[in-house]
Amino acid sequence: MGDRANSVALPNTPTRRQAIVGVVGALGGLALGSTAASAGAEDGVSHTADSIHQEPVFAASPKRVYEALTDAKKFTRVIQLSGALQAMHLPDKPAAISREVGGAFALYGGYITGRNVELIPNVRVVQAWRAGDWPPGVYSIAKFELVEQGTGCKIVFDHTGFPKGEAEGLASGWKAHYWEPLAKTLA
Repeated sequence: MGDRANSVALPNTPTRRQAIVGVVGALGGLALGSTAASAGAEDGVSHTADSIHQEPVFAASPKRVYEALTDAKKFTRVIQLSGALQAMHLPDKPAAISREVGGAFALYGGYITGRNVELIPNVRVVQAWRAGDWPPGVYSIAKFELVEQGTGCKIVFDHTGFPKGEAEGLASGWKAHYWEPLAKTLA
């Protein structure tokens, strides 16, 4: 009877499994608490990063929009309509675009350069993108999500990771040098 009395759980006494789970939970809480305490201003995370979100709509199918963004001849037409050829004195080849993931592109006579990170025909283009006047090695991410909208296409556009202070100029540049001439190209 002595053995049996020792194996009976007393009311409000945790089982061995409950005790282990409780100790692990407490240690995890301590670890989280110490991480939160050390985070603060020295956490290495910038909370001031700028980003651009725009949603231009075009009177063209996602297929036509994708082609205009990824075909050098078609994008050259966008550049021509932007007025940049005259303003920037661009070379004979204002656009060179690889149609491969990992492939390079050079737009506006090489002022805009980068690599294609993701290409899903008629759906998405993601590029590591940089302007020629940025510090060496600095690339941003430009994401063009193509969404069918009736008989047209909306680009859900997000641009992140560019140098601080560039947001306003880039946002107006996207409108003047991409969206407006792209709309004319696709009309």
